Amino acid sequence: MKCFCNDGTHSASHTTEKCFKDLWLFESFTEAQLQELKTIGQKKTLQTGDPVFLQGAPAHDLFLIKSGRIKLCKVHEDGAEFTLDFRKAGDVIGENMFAGDDDYPLSAWAMEDTVTCGFDRHGFNSLVMKHPDIGLSVIQSMSAMMSSMTGRLESMSENSLEKRLYGVLTHVAKEHGTRVDNGLALNFPLTHEDLAFLVGAHRVSITKAMQSLVRHGKIIKNGKKLTLIQPFS
Repeated sequence: MKCFCNDGTHSASHTTEKCFKDLWLFESFTEAQLQELKTIGQKKTLQTGDPVFLQGAPAHDLFLIKSGRIKLCKVHEDGAEFTLDFRKAGDVIGENMFAGDDDYPLSAWAMEDTVTCGFDRHGFNSLVMKHPDIGLSVIQSMSAMMSSMTGRLESMSENSLEKRLYGVLTHVAKEHGTRVDNGLALNFPLTHEDLAFLVGAHRVSITKAMQSLVRHGKIIKNGKKLTLIQPFS
């Protein structure tokens, strides 16, 4: 059976064993286990700007990103929206269901045409009971994500705002960018508001720090796209 996960225009909603076979979360699964996964899976296609889930909605689903990119945002009580993180193909979102949370604490939006394969909580829990190694894979995944977030926090501890900004951009680029001859390229735009929240600084300060990084040849700007040239020594 053909898998359409890399074709965001296809309308088929049911998953196949091929929807999961290349995901690190299930890379050690047998063909029989992959066949069982498809019985609880559901494929969704989203266009740029579509919500995957919204803050405050019931946290019943886990999503595996097969293609595209997703932005995680949180709206504060005053109505201000802040970007918290980005997820790419191969990543998992909706991990809140493992903690038994009733509602999603943030929103997830498609930054580009995106395909997800997911499960609801009941179906996934039943699957874990049959195959405990899935639970171990989830723990390993969340550990890796925590390591990444720790690296970002370490970058934010730098006294120099320029170094902090460059450090955060480096972590984002390593996870979501592509290697080019002169460094790492970020192929999606980051607003100064996004960076201000990720770095923990005012937007005006981010603008000045970015200008300094460009002036000193640490970053090349091409419109809204960024290329990181080399790390600080």
